[in-house]
Amino acid sequence: MLIDLGILIVGLALLLGGGDLLVRGASAMARNLGVSSLIIGLTVVAFGTSAPELSINLLAAVKGNSDLSFGNIIGSNIANIGLIIGITALARPLSIRSQIITREIPMLLLATVITVVLGSDFIFSKLPNYFERSDGIVFLLIFCVFIYYTATTVIRKRNSDTLLTQATGYSGKFQLKNTFKNLTFLILGILGLTIGAKLSVDSAVKIAELLNVPEVIIGLTLIAVGTSLPELATSIVATYKDQADIAVGNIVGSNIFNLLLINGLCSTVKPIPVPAQGGIYDLAMMTFLTIILLPISITHQRKIVRWEGILLLLCYIGYTVWRILQSGV
Repeated sequence: MLIDLGILIVGLALLLGGGDLLVRGASAMARNLGVSSLIIGLTVVAFGTSAPELSINLLAAVKGNSDLSFGNIIGSNIANIGLIIGITALARPLSIRSQIITREIPMLLLATVITVVLGSDFIFSKLPNYFERSDGIVFLLIFCVFIYYTATTVIRKRNSDTLLTQATGYSGKFQLKNTFKNLTFLILGILGLTIGAKLSVDSAVKIAELLNVPEVIIGLTLIAVGTSLPELATSIVATYKDQADIAVGNIVGSNIFNLLLINGLCSTVKPIPVPAQGGIYDLAMMTFLTIILLPISITHQRKIVRWEGILLLLCYIGYTVWRILQSGV
């Protein structure tokens, strides 16, 4: 099992490194082709931290490891709020601007409610709970509406919008002039994501079999936390640079992408079942953390303070331990 765990760590490292190289190469090539920094930023920033989840979940869906895919998508959202915002707020209280409260968090709440409704087939039709291909199409259509609304809002508020500041700042880091070098970054990034996804999925399945635990538990824990490392790094760095909006906006945006884009693509490729053992609990926990994110963002003069960070961390740790014990490990 130690070998499989080592392979999993290597796979996750390749995912993270591949995602970074892909972002660097794509951003530099787009800039060299004359694409505006606004367009680069709005696409690159969002895709950059979502690339590991996307590659690993698509492969898991194609290979039939749907429980692993479900666990990673929902587990990443739980970890992003409970673990990452918790740790970040514990390190330093997070000041939240109105744009996050009035635009991003309500969108995340809407995406979460839609996810729960579409994943609760038994309640509405007495059928097993699945994210069907039709559900995937609905997710993708809503994602397109989200991108359109975000882009038009950012353009209208070009001088003051936090997302634009984040986007242009991020895309401006990579201005490589050498086309060959940019293409090399792109190819290496794609290879890293592909190989990393395969290693991660294969080793995660073997670990689940050796420990006799459901794949969804491995997805909720090891894979979810591993693929959330870019969000953790971005949020902590942004917080210590007094850019708390970027820290929280990064998490909220990543969660929206996970539910609408990644879940949409994966369930369109192959329907994803909501695991019979605890899947509804996972959706409920994700919904609970998403709901409490709004009140803790608007209280204390729009700050997420340290004791609220501790509360989020305790919720995450307590739920994760309960789910592991509940699975019979």
